[in-house]
Amino acid sequence: MTGAGMMDCKQALAESDGDFEKAIEYLRKKGQKLSIKRADREANEGVVLALVSDDRKRGVIVKLSCETDFVAKNEDFVKLTEKFGRIALNKFPADVEALKAEPFEGGITIGEKVTEQVGVIGEKIELAAYERLEAAQVCPYIHMGNKAGVLVGLNQDNPAFYDAGRDVAMQVAAMRPVALDKEDVDQSVIQKEIEIGMEQARQEGKPENMLEKIAQGKLGKFFKESTLLNQQFVKDNSLTIRDYLHSIDKGLTAIGFKHVTLG
Repeated sequence: MTGAGMMDCKQALAESDGDFEKAIEYLRKKGQKLSIKRADREANEGVVLALVSDDRKRGVIVKLSCETDFVAKNEDFVKLTEKFGRIALNKFPADVEALKAEPFEGGITIGEKVTEQVGVIGEKIELAAYERLEAAQVCPYIHMGNKAGVLVGLNQDNPAFYDAGRDVAMQVAAMRPVALDKEDVDQSVIQKEIEIGMEQARQEGKPENMLEKIAQGKLGKFFKESTLLNQQFVKDNSLTIRDYLHSIDKGLTAIGFKHVTLG
């Protein structure tokens, strides 16, 4: 029932005078102790899953992290991540802390289940990330054997556009854009790119009065390479993602995306 090892279960029952419920509580407390003890360990492996609702109006990404690839590939670990994802999809909480507070099986919360698994598995386990997206149509993509998950939101719900949305989701996984379009880039990122561009031009010996103009040119290149709608489509470099979607339908566009990776 708990998934703990035989000797751990035997010890739990001995410590609890054979009381089954107390033994389970003992194992959970052991998990809490292990969780604290392993707080400084790296949990760079794990499972990332992207799920969408049946009507494709909602999507979620959940990342359950662990220390080793061996645990990440375990079927029960993947199934547990999917259970967390299904709860997230159904309840659609605002953030990862709210998701941890959602009820799980056996009268415990998701957060408590994660802590319990630390004791069961003996590794640092974390519900490390959770993202959600709503749109007329949400298209998911899971990359590299659960190593990354992507959601792309389209502005139209026509099922015929689903494959195009998947193509764009694969683009996100491959090219890692920082924002949807130019106006969505954080101002601090823009300022940093301008400063870098000016310094590069200065190192190249360009006149001081030309540095700002040169940096703005470099910023334009940054927008083309780093914003989704302006990136070259990996399947056809003659098109941007914006052009590709318009080639499917003139009114079709992406309205948002979410991307979660391991590490």
